[in-house]
Amino acid sequence: MVKPIPDDYPQLMPYLIVDGASEAIDFYKAVFGADERMRMGGPDGKVGHAELEIGDAIVMLADANPDMGMQHPSAIGGTPVTLHLYVEDADATFDRAVQAGAKPLRPMEDRFYGDRSGQFEDPYGHRWNVATHVEDVSEEEMQRRMAAMSES
Repeated sequence: MVKPIPDDYPQLMPYLIVDGASEAIDFYKAVFGADERMRMGGPDGKVGHAELEIGDAIVMLADANPDMGMQHPSAIGGTPVTLHLYVEDADATFDRAVQAGAKPLRPMEDRFYGDRSGQFEDPYGHRWNVATHVEDVSEEEMQRRMAAMSES
């Protein structure tokens, strides 16, 4: 019997549309240590579908194909979506991303909720928040810290 959710896939995963999928795959490998699971060709030498493993997550991606309604972020004025990725060393990941051409959006810093994080836009228009958890903070303490920030 075929399982409705395959064993080797999480139930939810992002599917990124990019302008330059082959280059994006190289970027994600260099910055995040992604492993390429598969790549299928599309028209004109483009990537029709690819799958990357980043830790225990899977990211699917393909080149833009406007005829099929698949637009990359800059073609539609940017993206409202941010991908949040926990990593062992957020500072090093952030630095690799910027060195590889990402645009910093939020600097790396310790956040009130217990993460050290920063945000960047990759060269393909997708926003990433990279974080390393550095402190366990109760919900009550988070609320106290957030209120204190609002008062400043």
